[in-house]
Amino acid sequence: MGKIHLIKEHYERNWQSLGVIVPTDDTKMKVLNEHFSVLEFAPNDKRDYWIYATIGMSLMETPKIELHILSIVRDHSLALLLTIVAHYHFSSSDKLNLWHTVNFGMPWFLGSVCTFGFISLPYLDGPALEVFNDDNDITNFYWLIPITESERDFKKLNGVEALEDLFEKNNFNYLDPFRKSLV
Repeated sequence: MGKIHLIKEHYERNWQSLGVIVPTDDTKMKVLNEHFSVLEFAPNDKRDYWIYATIGMSLMETPKIELHILSIVRDHSLALLLTIVAHYHFSSSDKLNLWHTVNFGMPWFLGSVCTFGFISLPYLDGPALEVFNDDNDITNFYWLIPITESERDFKKLNGVEALEDLFEKNNFNYLDPFRKSLV
């Protein structure tokens, strides 16, 4: 499909590396969107972490978004985590979008207290990654940041800006799956 190819090229252009489809056995996703998959981007000379990114979330009604998550290690279970989030997006009447939080239904990594995700701007990559315009068909690419349940509750009570201030003041390590909650 043409749009899938353009999304993949957009990621590869911004991250300056080739994305490889992570094999998945989640047939539920294929029923909802046969073109959905997750790409894996290996570390390179520009970054020392892995990136897992959805491809095909944006093929449905608005909001047209794609999500990515970062990892210090190669771990295909992150494809399952992104598939779970995408499944929620496809099947729920509450579509995901910027600044939303989502329950993963599982830890980010085994033993991690981060069981929720916060959909944020792609601060590490900037506007070049964030917005893709294909003939006035806009897709937004957002960063899915793993957070704890108490951080999610803090955001609900105090707002997005307060949560991001909390991250900044505490030198938030977005790559550490075993970090303690900041709340």
